[in-house]
Amino acid sequence: MTTYRVTILGFKYVNTRLSGQLQTEGVAHANRCGVCILCACSELRLLLLSLLSPPNPNWTSCEGGYVRDTKQNGLSASLEASKEELESLSEIAHQIRRDIVAMIQSAKTGHLGPSLSCVEILVSLYFDRMNHTPKDPGWSDRDRLVLCKGHAAPTLYATLAHAGYFDQEVLLSLRKTGSILQGHPTRVTPGVDVSTGSLGQGLSVANGIALAARLDGKSYRVFALTGDGECDEGQIWEAAMTASHLGLSNVTVIIDRNGVQSDDATERIKKKEPLDRKWRSFGWQVLEIDGHNFMQIHHSFDVAEWTTDRPTVIIARTVKGKGLSFLEGDANSHNIAFSEEDLDWAMDELGQPEPET
Repeated sequence: MTTYRVTILGFKYVNTRLSGQLQTEGVAHANRCGVCILCACSELRLLLLSLLSPPNPNWTSCEGGYVRDTKQNGLSASLEASKEELESLSEIAHQIRRDIVAMIQSAKTGHLGPSLSCVEILVSLYFDRMNHTPKDPGWSDRDRLVLCKGHAAPTLYATLAHAGYFDQEVLLSLRKTGSILQGHPTRVTPGVDVSTGSLGQGLSVANGIALAARLDGKSYRVFALTGDGECDEGQIWEAAMTASHLGLSNVTVIIDRNGVQSDDATERIKKKEPLDRKWRSFGWQVLEIDGHNFMQIHHSFDVAEWTTDRPTVIIARTVKGKGLSFLEGDANSHNIAFSEEDLDWAMDELGQPEPET
């Protein structure tokens, strides 16, 4: 029996090839403490965890849904498959950004900047990570998403449409009277599990869903996508304390850390940093990644899934208004619609979608 031991991501991880299970042996040190050189590079440490840990489950499309195959064996084969799959995600993200712009322009209102910053995160969830079935949205064993930052509904709607929950033509009905696509998510939309919009409440709901899974003996996971400005809300921290206390390892929080909220930079509205240490002090495993890098997102979800003794929060560093250079990092992009001239400019900058091969 061969055992590999490595101090990384704040824990001593032990991988035993015989059992094929990843175990945490106890807190070793905080990220970037200077003890472990790997702490200087998030992508490297995530990749190393993948190499030292059980093979990445292959994600496959099955009839009516998306289910990852956890029975596949062979570390190198699974890693190569992941690379090929992740390359295709950028094409989906490209088209979704164009859809978001068109949707908000059609509605003449909408939260453009925060919708563009979380595209890669939602694409990764629905096309690489979550088990779900568009033909049966109420499938009891599906993974759940709570879009805590409900104002980014255009991204969720476009992602659901591309996944097959409803026709893509419906996207241009955003915010229209009688539409299934309202300004914030509601359960009238196929694929939406939780109606959201009141900031700070989503993680509490995610905790309740995760606890129900435990009580029902279910293995599904719950993902909660929050905004960094949303971390101003006290209920976020009450929910963080609760999830840690209950050991809800089936909860993964992703913070869209674009650094800008509705009025100004987050650090000028209410200081958030050191955000990683705050979450860690509440008993969470903390990962920090580039929120526009599909490989980093993929590996961070792997680490979250392999961690069984605590919930995980992924601080995803992103850019508000990503993809439109004239809006990137600008608080004015939070809620905006384009003139016809600006729309042409935006679509030209986003370019034509790449043809599928």
